[in-house]
Amino acid sequence: MSTSQPAMMPVPPEDKDFPEPKPLEEHGPARIIAMCNQKGGVGKTTTAINLSAALAEYGRKVLLVDFDPQGAASVGLGVNGHELDTTIYSLMVGPHHDLTTGDVIHHTGTENLDLIPANIDLSAAELQLVNEVARESILARILREVESDYDAVIIDCQPSLGLLTVNALTAAHGVMIPVATEFFALRGVALLMETINTVRDRLNPRLKLDGILATMVDSRTLHSKEVRDRLVEAFQDKMFDTVIHRTVKFPDSTVATKPITEFAPTHEGAEAYRRLAREVMAKGYVA
Repeated sequence: MSTSQPAMMPVPPEDKDFPEPKPLEEHGPARIIAMCNQKGGVGKTTTAINLSAALAEYGRKVLLVDFDPQGAASVGLGVNGHELDTTIYSLMVGPHHDLTTGDVIHHTGTENLDLIPANIDLSAAELQLVNEVARESILARILREVESDYDAVIIDCQPSLGLLTVNALTAAHGVMIPVATEFFALRGVALLMETINTVRDRLNPRLKLDGILATMVDSRTLHSKEVRDRLVEAFQDKMFDTVIHRTVKFPDSTVATKPITEFAPTHEGAEAYRRLAREVMAKGYVA
């Protein structure tokens, strides 16, 4: 009879962990990350809010830019953009030409986390900016005023590949793409990659793909596993090891206008976003 030990099974990527980040002695300049997917309903805003909150919990100063006319990131942090006179739209197209970026920043109820809100006005920006000089670089100029004050700026993009998204990609250092583990969510990723490559070639040579994040994972279904396997096969080392599982706690925390790290701090969803924050820092995407 053989006495050799059985071979160790490989550790599933989502079970890997990352070290606790060290405190920072000083803050800034920020690394700017565009949270981007032209398909809606893939957990993009949920990830933008909760990754921002998890980074803030680890002592990083974070600015979340709501760049979606739906204003979901603003509402999710307790700011009703529809009641505001000044938002990201005001900075993009006016008419408040005397505004500074700092004038539009809101301090949220989460320590170290600030917000530039949005509302439906932003939907008009693409048409209004069409004849502007360097229209693709307006957001980059806006963020340049404050990026030295933060460790991370996270832009929650709208679900399209229009001028606003191009602005976000032109301003960003990196792109994170949340992808729901559903078949139809896979179809648009190739188109988004083409857009990222075009922006890198023509407008922003520093832009890189930070990674693909599997979201809304339902480990009970074979379909979810198959889609995740296809993502890993297609993107390999560009997949984040952390995955985000489907849970009712995410919509519940949105209704409560709190990040899940505060609404349900011990829930596995909160722990997943803390793990994602540690992974982002371990990979050098945020200091």
